[in-house]
This record gives sequence, C-alpha cells and structure tokens, in this order.
Amino acid sequence: MESSKLLIALFVVQVFFPCHMSIQAAPENSDLFREYIGAEFNNVKFTDVPIDSNVEFHFILSFAIDYDSTSGSPSPTNGKFNVFWDSDNLSPSQVSSIKSTHSNVKVALSLGGDSVGDSYAYFDPSSVDSWVSNAVSSLTDIIQEYYLDGIDIDYEHFNADPDTFAECIGKLVKTLKNNGVISFASIAPFDDDDVQSHYKALWQSYGDLIDYVNFQFYAYDQGTTVSQFISYFNTQSSNYNSGKVLASFISDGSGGLTPENGFFTACSRLKSENKLHGIFVWSADDSKRNGFRYEKQSQALLAISH
Repeated sequence: MESSKLLIALFVVQVFFPCHMSIQAAPENSDLFREYIGAEFNNVKFTDVPIDSNVEFHFILSFAIDYDSTSGSPSPTNGKFNVFWDSDNLSPSQVSSIKSTHSNVKVALSLGGDSVGDSYAYFDPSSVDSWVSNAVSSLTDIIQEYYLDGIDIDYEHFNADPDTFAECIGKLVKTLKNNGVISFASIAPFDDDDVQSHYKALWQSYGDLIDYVNFQFYAYDQGTTVSQFISYFNTQSSNYNSGKVLASFISDGSGGLTPENGFFTACSRLKSENKLHGIFVWSADDSKRNGFRYEKQSQALLAISH
C-alpha cells in the first residue's frame, strides 16, 4: 500500500513538474562562427574562406529581398523574395559542395539588408497575412533550391510599425520551422532607435524562435575601445535577454572595435565570463583582400575548448 502511494506521489510530481520544463538556460560559450557572403559581387566563393573543422560554421548569403529583381528601379513585392546575392559564384551546386566537403558547415540566407540598387530596402508589407503567405512560399522555394539550413533577418528600414514587423517575421519563422524548412533563425539589429524598436518588438513576441542575435557591433563608432565594446555587449545582452548575442567586427575596419584595436582581447574577456556565444563577420567579400586573416584568428579562439 505504501509503495503504491509512493508511485502515485511520484506520478503527481512528474505531471506537475515535468523534467523537460522549458526554462531557458543562460547562454554559454559556443564555438559558432558565422560569415556574411555574396553582397558585393567581387567573385568571392565559399572555397576561398578558411574553415576550421573544430567550429560550427555558418555562411550567410546576402541577400534575399522582397523586391523585383528585373527592373532598373526595384520596387517592393510584399513578401515575394528574390535572390540578390552573387548567385553565379554562390550557386546551389556550390552550397551543396561546401556542405558535403565540410560536415560542420551550414548555409543560411539573410533577408533585407541596407539597400537594393541605389535605394534603401524597406520592409513594406501590404498586410500581415498576405506578406507571410508570400514569404513562406517564395522563401521555401529558394531555401530548398539552394540546400539552405536557416534564415537571418536583416531589415534596416521600415514602412511598417514594430508590431506589424514582429507579427510578419515571427509568423514566417514559426511556419518555416514547423514545416521543417529551416532549423535555425537569427536577427541582425544595430543600435538605432527605429531599428531597435522593431527588433525588440519581435524579440518580445517571438524571441523563443530566434536562435542567434547577430548584433552589428561594428555600427558603433570607429575607434570603439575594448571597455566600450564590453559595455555595449552587456547592454545588448540585456535588450535581447537570454538570447545568444554574438560578438562581431567588420573586415574593412570602418566601424566598431577592430581586430587591430582589441576585438580579440574583448572576445577573450567575454569567453572568460562564459559569454562568448559566437563571432560573426561582415563580410567575406571584404576579407578576401586580406587573406581572411581574422577569420582564421576568430575560429582559432572559438575552437579552444569552450
């Protein structure tokens, strides 16, 4: 009798306190390295970029944009995405080849970006439902054609309020994940009031679906110091609470904390505090001219037991 009472008690405990409770653990150090590629049409190829077998490596194709790609002055297409990256050098067969050669490589595409042609690329939906329907359909086609694994959200200009942005992007990511089309999603905000208002609304409503935050720390002023970088990192980790906020630099040195001025010192400090959730770089296109020196250094740091 006592043993049956014990079994019942254990059953009650399991029902009300299941072992798989979805308490989000604080992010820890990771060996994730990510690199944007293909926006500048300078013939950079996946095979140009050094890949350390001891890291998790994501290429991010830049960009897919919901604008028409045929006219001289592109216009918004309400979620009907087209490829705007250098698809001659970064084709489906080249995606397939780099993934089969390197088992640690995944490839994603990024949505939006700063500009299309000579104009800003705006997030400009007609309605939530129509945009999501078009986006799911067009992106599923592109993702499957190119053997892709995930998406990154990098809209930087908006003709819609934050709640509309949150609903469109959140429903898109949720549907693509539920359909098994993608296995991960990231966002790429930077420190601008309008940009942050949109991405923080998305994070508040759908943060559990966002795997990585590619925060553009290189959008801060050129000449950022190590201590400033750490402060910015902590601020954005608070804004995207419990998110995997990645450290980042821009390879042309035009902003933020550069590798020459202490980026890796800052990363080592974050790693010692168990906060280095990964590193991403903008971009392979620019790094080509310096022989991908800092990609090698980034991956070496991440590959040390994390």
